[in-house]
Amino acid sequence: MTRPIVLSNGELHVGINNFGLVHDFYYPYVGLENHAAGKDLRHHVGVWIDGEISWLDDHASDWQTTFSYPHRGLVGRVAAVNERLGVILEFDDAVDATMNAFFRNIHVVNTREYEREIRLFTHQAFVIGDSRSNTDTAQYLPDSDAILHYRGRRVFVVSGSHDGKPFDQHTVGIFGIEGKEGTYRDAEDGELSMSNVEHGRVDSTLRFTLHIAPHESARVHYWIAAGTSLREALQINKLIWKDGVDHYMHGTLHWWHKWLEPTEQVLDRMDEQYRDSFRQSVMIIKSQIDKRGAVIASTDSAMLNYWRDAYAYCWPRDGAYVLWPLIRLGYTEEPQRFFEFCRRVMHPSGYLMHKFRADGALGSSWHPYIHDGVVAPPIQEDETALVVFVFAQYYGMHKNPKLLDDFYEEMIKPMATFLAEFVDDKTGLPKPSYDLWEEVFLTTTYTTATVYAALLAAGDLAEAAGDADNAVAWRAAADDIYDAAHKYLYNEKRQSFYKGVITKDGEMTYDERIDTSSVFGAFMFGLFPIRETELQNSLQSLLKAFPTHDDAYGLPRYENDTYLRVDDATPGNWWFISSLWLAQYCVETGDTDMAHTIIRWVQSHAGSTGVLSEQVNPHTGESLSVAPLTWSHAEYVATLLDIITEPEHS
Repeated sequence: MTRPIVLSNGELHVGINNFGLVHDFYYPYVGLENHAAGKDLRHHVGVWIDGEISWLDDHASDWQTTFSYPHRGLVGRVAAVNERLGVILEFDDAVDATMNAFFRNIHVVNTREYEREIRLFTHQAFVIGDSRSNTDTAQYLPDSDAILHYRGRRVFVVSGSHDGKPFDQHTVGIFGIEGKEGTYRDAEDGELSMSNVEHGRVDSTLRFTLHIAPHESARVHYWIAAGTSLREALQINKLIWKDGVDHYMHGTLHWWHKWLEPTEQVLDRMDEQYRDSFRQSVMIIKSQIDKRGAVIASTDSAMLNYWRDAYAYCWPRDGAYVLWPLIRLGYTEEPQRFFEFCRRVMHPSGYLMHKFRADGALGSSWHPYIHDGVVAPPIQEDETALVVFVFAQYYGMHKNPKLLDDFYEEMIKPMATFLAEFVDDKTGLPKPSYDLWEEVFLTTTYTTATVYAALLAAGDLAEAAGDADNAVAWRAAADDIYDAAHKYLYNEKRQSFYKGVITKDGEMTYDERIDTSSVFGAFMFGLFPIRETELQNSLQSLLKAFPTHDDAYGLPRYENDTYLRVDDATPGNWWFISSLWLAQYCVETGDTDMAHTIIRWVQSHAGSTGVLSEQVNPHTGESLSVAPLTWSHAEYVATLLDIITEPEHS
């Protein structure tokens, strides 16, 4: 399920689902410890009117819900309209920029011609610490006008006010065990049982009773304060009671306006039709970055309902692609912390593993150490190469000697040494590793391109650091890889780059599938210059294999991609990443009309808040897989930056 609204401060991250309900609640890392993952943990919101209860995720035909980011900051707006009941709920949602609190400013509108009593119910369900054991506790705190949920060093204090007064009823109970659905069921008669404590798998519900005149409205301020101790969470709750939600909402907007200044500076050079979506993408990217450096692929946990795992990890590749447009915009804090993260988690041998949790621990993996008899680290070599390459771009923009002092010896040198030595003696190409799609163990054209570019970049860094010997050695290694690529990686029969090659039993085996990463990787990283016949032919072969037409400008990853594939009649689902790579190629070659066409196609398949998924159903145009996908947004931002920075072609 798409998360049309995501909110974050780098520690507390909240995802709002298509019903307007809290469905992801990460703390204290973005992407790690989701205390509300799963369909049974969504935080229900409902109204009791004229003897009837209606929850936002019930009676789908009654509630019409829309989403937006209207404030030029990461403050979301949810509007839920129920014409049958004559009520509108408008939520302004935010995670505070400087303290760990989630706010919902709820505007309740009575659209009837007569005064009404409307009872608003807010429900909270946590499984604290991603645990599936039943050892949480919830308690009513009369001295704090709040409900406390806690387990160990994860503490959440839930409260709210109307006209300066707290909720008028509450209840605490259990759900998902002993036949209990949850305390929100206690609200169906408009009354709560006032239970004060429970342990196990626990939830809670608050009630606010509003008396609203005809065509008038009332506001409820609701919040969850998060801490690693009871004292910390209670202090945040106390501050909110003292200063008010509006004070912190305005402060958060001010913080975002300040943070967005580098983004705003480029908008005047951009076509007006792209400005809002560009800003939204930059904010969404920021929402997926933990303050300690990890760049999370996606915080959308919906896939946990159907698959073994979700995307809440830091892939170093994704991180490098995501940081590159932020670097181009002039941001420094996020790249600095990402490179610090990579330095911390780097393997002693100089490479980066498959993926990592936000705290730096190894993420789950399906890659073995033994690959059909070949013993090799279970890595995707491009992840190490891209970190070196993007760091070099970052250094090139700032020329800050401290960057070399902090990173050259401890990160760049071991990474570049690994890249230069991890070469097949027979072919001169990089040794096999997994492809960027995480599926095939071989030497891909794409990975070869990234290693080539990384070694050239490392040579420049070595020269800047006064390391002449390695500057020469790494540039020579890059030249050898360049020569080997031109010898082995082009398929004359298909007039396209091989997806990859591998040496087995002394013989070279080729993967002939056309892969967008092969073509655009060779282009982006200079392995095959843009005017070379091999690149031109490969692009034409790709466009024949994946024709774009009739306002359908999506590209799959590669031929017969089976991942979440909707049917066998198509070569695979459309990916925004692949499609935007084509747009970037078009910008480089001067075909800006086609680039704009692809960008508009991407916009047309985004959500109302600009959220981009990973994939698109080629038949229906609906989003598939996670949304937002941080990498999709990064390629969108990068493509628009290409357009406004690329000189006119004659």
